[in-house]
Amino acid sequence: MIRVLVVDDDFMVARIHVGFVERVDGFEVVGTAHTGAEALEAVEELRPDLLLLDLYLPDRFGLDLLAEVRTGPSPCDAIVITAARESDAVRAAVRLGVADYVLKPFGFPDLEERLRRYASQRAVLDRTEVAGQDDVDRVFRRSSSGGAVVLPKGLSPETARLVEEALSSAPDAVSATEVAESVGISRVSARRYLEHFAGVGRADVRLRYGSTGRPERLYRWIG
Repeated sequence: MIRVLVVDDDFMVARIHVGFVERVDGFEVVGTAHTGAEALEAVEELRPDLLLLDLYLPDRFGLDLLAEVRTGPSPCDAIVITAARESDAVRAAVRLGVADYVLKPFGFPDLEERLRRYASQRAVLDRTEVAGQDDVDRVFRRSSSGGAVVLPKGLSPETARLVEEALSSAPDAVSATEVAESVGISRVSARRYLEHFAGVGRADVRLRYGSTGRPERLYRWIG
């Protein structure tokens, strides 16, 4: 289980975020905090894996809090959840290595996808053994083809890289359902990414016929 600390100055908003997180398999909320001081105490006591971090706290700016957490005895990851749209805040969050940056307001499906993506990335890191540059490159999600891919509207580069990794590491052709389970997204979403890769010539598609019903589409990475 990935242990989550929800940090938000608004008690009602924090409660909503707790409810969202508890609906996602593999995550559990271990506590809430409503000020920077409370958050520091909770991090030390509860040792969470992930902060859902608001930036506008009553006693300090959230990214300043995160910087202190990162240098403390219990460093953890963070997903920023905020109304802060300033470019400076976004750039500072990137420099601090936040896992994601979510603008309020948002719905459960948006947070669910980001949490599942974080869980997938964490799982890859946990099982990675670095024997050479190829292993390092996989950790940093660098494309094996070395080229940037322009994605259709609605598809995210982060999820595309996870789908690419799942597809390219599969020993044989796989279905959208298998990729969805590997990455932690819905089958419909996985199918959209797979069809995109097929459309730009980075994946082959073949049909698997069963005894009844429509044939299943299987995908194989060709890079």
